[in-house]
Amino acid sequence: MTRGTEPPYLRIVSAIRDRIARGELRPGDRVPSTRSITREWGVAMATATKALAELRREGLVEARRGAGTVVSAPPQPPPERPAEPALTLQRIVATAVAAADAEGTKAVSMRRIAAELGVGPMSLYRHVASKDELVREMMRVAFLERPLPEPGPPGWRAKLELVCRTQWELYLRHPWLASAVSMTRPQLVPEAMAHTEWTLRALDGLGLDPDEIAREALTLPSMVRGLALSRESEAEAEEATGVGAEQWWRSLDDQVRALYATGRFPMLADLNSEVVDDIDGLFEHALTRNLDGLQARLERGNAPARRP
Repeated sequence: MTRGTEPPYLRIVSAIRDRIARGELRPGDRVPSTRSITREWGVAMATATKALAELRREGLVEARRGAGTVVSAPPQPPPERPAEPALTLQRIVATAVAAADAEGTKAVSMRRIAAELGVGPMSLYRHVASKDELVREMMRVAFLERPLPEPGPPGWRAKLELVCRTQWELYLRHPWLASAVSMTRPQLVPEAMAHTEWTLRALDGLGLDPDEIAREALTLPSMVRGLALSRESEAEAEEATGVGAEQWWRSLDDQVRALYATGRFPMLADLNSEVVDDIDGLFEHALTRNLDGLQARLERGNAPARRP
């Protein structure tokens, strides 16, 4: 059908469409009413009505209350979704640390971490070869949170107190970390090895023989880690059973009283339960007594001890 033989309503639609395209009619402007169309194009009211209906069907115009038929606003493109951050080792490790902090290392699996990142499990293996490697990276991130200062405070005792308290705080912040650290099969984690190096330097030059230095450098972190493992074990038991330590002890109250009533454990019966439950107090006691013993050893040694 040629333009000259097309239905009159389509000629009207084409003309108004051209006005909109040229900008003569802008979004929100009123388009000719049916009455105006009948006058301008000399058509019947039904033809004018049909033309406006076609313009509405095409989405070029819309009926607006109080304004009549107006040019429609151009459709807005859908908002662009922000691009997903690239999958990196840093994101993987951060997600794994958060999961372990909340639920322990049992929550750290390649499938679980991949699901939280919204990727397939195999995507993780391009950045980390295994769960063991992932745990090593988690340890690196954890120890990096509290780097030991250089050269540190003066005096061997202040240095040893600092490294032990730093480890204690890291274990409290990341309860899974104590079980990840091994004293017999240590992970090759440079950030953790730096703690051992720091301890050895603090002990160097005190007049101790190499074996004593090695034993002290292993005893101190073992003491800190052992107490931290007690906290982790209690947290895991509470999560598994839903029973806190205080509630657990109450459930055993009758059995404990019966044992104490035998008279076999008078010293245990007199223990202050608040002292037993104060794990932070136990840490401070253990650290102080260990360093007191080391100081006494240095004072009776052949070489004069450096000032603590």
